[in-house]
Amino acid sequence: MAISFNLNGSTVSVQSEADTPLLWVIRDEVGLTGTKFGCGAALCGACTVHLNGTPIRACQTPVSAVAGKKVSTVESLSADNSHPLQKAWIKHQVPQCGYCQSGQLMSAAALLSKNKNPSDADIDNAMSGNLCRCGTYNRIRAAIKDAAAELRRA
Repeated sequence: MAISFNLNGSTVSVQSEADTPLLWVIRDEVGLTGTKFGCGAALCGACTVHLNGTPIRACQTPVSAVAGKKVSTVESLSADNSHPLQKAWIKHQVPQCGYCQSGQLMSAAALLSKNKNPSDADIDNAMSGNLCRCGTYNRIRAAIKDAAAELRRA
């Protein structure tokens, strides 16, 4: 059975089983590899994508749940690192191993889409559940604040 949804602004139709995790559809069937597999239990945040603008864990979301809806992955931010979050991530040298970063960026993007002047508590709340084994949380917070400032100036 074909399941169609909007992925990063384009309609895609996939032939996956209805209960196939969205993560594997995005990576294996569509071929976008920015979204990462971390724990498979929706605990680490590496697989975070947006569903109609809300961050979700793609490892635990069946593809049938996104039929007819809008899904955005880290690739949707920009291809040339021009998104304010990507620029701030680079400026603050946020990634060490980098594995969690696509999920971190997508959670941060969801926060900044609703709140362009987040407090530390707002950032901590929005980013909770996104684990960074390298412990770059202070750099993540600083990058989010810089990106928010750029968005406020725009």
